[in-house]
Amino acid sequence: MEGNSRENIKIGQEVDIVLKCDQRSSKLTRGIVKKILTNSLNHPHGIKVMLENNKVGRVKKIINSNP
Repeated sequence: MEGNSRENIKIGQEVDIVLKCDQRSSKLTRGIVKKILTNSLNHPHGIKVMLENNKVGRVKKIINSNP
């Protein structure tokens, strides 16, 4: 499932995000969503979230759709 739509992302889900510093290499970081930071319903580059380890990035892939 893609991370471009806010309705697909829930707190507690496991997701892959791309950090700002990793945008050029597209390296993904896996973690659990702590907070949803994007207010709009959709974003072409992915919804911005904060993980439980306080890393911030845009969701590229949803791993676990059931929090």
